[in-house]
Amino acid sequence: MKTISTVQNLRALRKDCLINQKTVGFVPTMGNLHNGHLQLVRAAKARCDVVVVSIFVNPMQFGENEDLDNYPRTLDADKEKLRSLGVDALFLPSVAEMYPRGLAQQTFVEVPDISAILCGASRPGHFRGVATIVCKLFNMVSPDIAFFGEKDFQQLQVIRLMARDLSMDLNIVGVATERESDGLAMSSRNGYLSKSEREIAPALHQILLSVRQAIASGERSFTSLETRFAAQIEETGFKTDYLVIRNADDLSLPQADTPRLVILVAAYLGSTRLIDNLTVDLSAAETE
Repeated sequence: MKTISTVQNLRALRKDCLINQKTVGFVPTMGNLHNGHLQLVRAAKARCDVVVVSIFVNPMQFGENEDLDNYPRTLDADKEKLRSLGVDALFLPSVAEMYPRGLAQQTFVEVPDISAILCGASRPGHFRGVATIVCKLFNMVSPDIAFFGEKDFQQLQVIRLMARDLSMDLNIVGVATERESDGLAMSSRNGYLSKSEREIAPALHQILLSVRQAIASGERSFTSLETRFAAQIEETGFKTDYLVIRNADDLSLPQADTPRLVILVAAYLGSTRLIDNLTVDLSAAETE
């Protein structure tokens, strides 16, 4: 596995792939890799000739009171995991390489509307930082296919809209959420949970399953469902940020003929903010 730290060397690798007609798969990460990340790498390996993974803890997507300084960094372990999967290149840029004029002078990318709701409302500027860094990475790597986890469902939709709006020539693939044996969605921030909090955390997924079952059983008063199950989240020991039912294609409010829904939740357990989601395919349910 090559470790590359400059855009110049990364583009030399990409030029070689073009000459040899090799497809490039790309997995952008912030490191502290768990099996959810590794599933993205496996998906890329299955579909592409060359796989590039980036590790960059992006300061632009962290708010003033968020955990940039304390974000877990496990580079040696990350490298070993990537080598074991046969990753071809690790792009490991510095902040100066990514933002040579500094954050204050950086041109930014912002996807309107969808970036301001849900996690965007709770974390102002977060999706501006995500869209900007992903746009830069796409320009640097020039992948044929990029792979993202569906756990960060809103982020995936933001990136898809950005790529479409900016006429980017690549395919974006969402990979199913990887879960612990008790249902908790894998996340680097799970490491912040205390032992007692970790025992409570799987209840978030269980409540999502209950919401999905209620919809599958025919309940269509979505506002009532949101209120009822948000209360359950609170009773379990979380502080709810949001629990909403939306159109899975664009996160708009669902209409009577919306074929595919997504149930999205964000909640605090102690100081740790957890997110999760489940989709509901109404068209499939109606034909069963």
